[in-house]
Amino acid sequence: MAPQAIRYRSTRGGASGLTFEQAVFEGLAPDGGLMVPDVLPDVSGKYKGWSKLSFGELAFEIASLYCSEDEIPAADLREIMLRSYKTFSHPETVPSEKIGDMYIMELFHGPTFAFKDVALQALGNIYEYFLKRNKRRITVLGATSGDTGSAAIYGLRGKENVECFILFPEGRVSKIQQQQMTSVLDANVHCVAVQGTFDDCQDIVKGLFGELDFKAQYGLGAVNSINWARIMFQITYYFYTYYKLFPKCDGTISFSVPTGNFGDILAGYYAKRMGLPVKHLIVATNSNDILHRFFTTGDYDKHPVTQTCSPSMDIGISSNFERYLFYLFGEDPKRLADAMAKFKTTGKLHADQAELARARQDFGSGCAREDAIHKTIKVYDEKHNYCLDPHTACGVYAVDELRNSLRWPQMPNHAMVVLGTAHPAKFGEVVKQAMGRPPTMPPALGAVQHAPTRFEVLPNSMEKVRANIEETVARREMQVAGRPCQCWSGLRRLFGR
Repeated sequence: MAPQAIRYRSTRGGASGLTFEQAVFEGLAPDGGLMVPDVLPDVSGKYKGWSKLSFGELAFEIASLYCSEDEIPAADLREIMLRSYKTFSHPETVPSEKIGDMYIMELFHGPTFAFKDVALQALGNIYEYFLKRNKRRITVLGATSGDTGSAAIYGLRGKENVECFILFPEGRVSKIQQQQMTSVLDANVHCVAVQGTFDDCQDIVKGLFGELDFKAQYGLGAVNSINWARIMFQITYYFYTYYKLFPKCDGTISFSVPTGNFGDILAGYYAKRMGLPVKHLIVATNSNDILHRFFTTGDYDKHPVTQTCSPSMDIGISSNFERYLFYLFGEDPKRLADAMAKFKTTGKLHADQAELARARQDFGSGCAREDAIHKTIKVYDEKHNYCLDPHTACGVYAVDELRNSLRWPQMPNHAMVVLGTAHPAKFGEVVKQAMGRPPTMPPALGAVQHAPTRFEVLPNSMEKVRANIEETVARREMQVAGRPCQCWSGLRRLFGR
């Protein structure tokens, strides 16, 4: 247990002193910033003692550092963590496979076959725990480029006192991703296809969180990685994989992470800051390369989003990057707030040479264009008999590009790990084009292909989405009338509003 309860603050300085529960429900801070812990726990003197823990037990140890026992008693938190990972099909939850001279961390053995299950199964249970205890309701609002939506829905479907709204860009997710989301017919799940890009969906979500009266009235909660708890839960698999590869904790490890929104690799950054012996963190992008451009030139400039074969990374602005910039800018909230305000106006943000040098000490980067993704899938099938999804292929390509310059083969007692972010069958058409045959389809995933669906199509308009939420919540509130629960506006009491 942490010796003193960690509190949370906004990256832009407009909120501080929040409890874990408040940070989870706050999602996006009132000033538009993201919640971060006021201190990062140092486990360099104790992490070796966790090496034999199960994934669920390790998740409990890490979560307990960021959530005090005063908020969730240890027995309750342990039960939540253990229950969250019983939904995974592999006994190790997150196994690793040796492929050539690297390892693939397989994060796709959860109910929706994507890495986001690791965080969202737990987040759904955390939400449910707090809501039952406080007898209140919440309206979860999220944007997805494909996998967050289905993982959030599977984590929240049927949960009492929760309405779940997921926005996805019409025609810009894979067929199976859309089927996974829209075939969940539970009454508390509401899918909306927005006629725009993922960035448009994300802007609508952030805009509605920024309408503080609306946020308070409907008790908006976040499932995107703007929610601190998402990042916290993902820290677990960096430690877990290290223990599996180095049971004696006697080596160093590097990770190549396919990323669009910067949340997954940010969890690795926190793991390193906490004391895990991480050598390199590699940001692997597709053609939407705003992050690769930053770590190459220091320029974080918005470009139009290009539709690619790895749609979950088709993102023009990486929401979680603000958390890293907070640290890069010396935890100076004013500096960050000014930079983000300018970025919102101009679409441009630049780091100076000293900041770029520090950023390159924290991260390397690589960018896989369309032809490189297809070639990587084909080569690893032919050479290693291993099937990559197009996102994981970006991570593998980055390793192949940087292997010699970063001298991984010469490092003693070192392991290179690529995060396998999704099952290849979720992107079967792309994989078939690359390999000449379709990937093996898991029965549970195949079952959704022809299932009945329910969703709405709305224009790219925050006003239209707001009206849809208002109408749907009013209808649902009538349906659940009579239950012993406060209305959504009761959430105001949580924040003293």
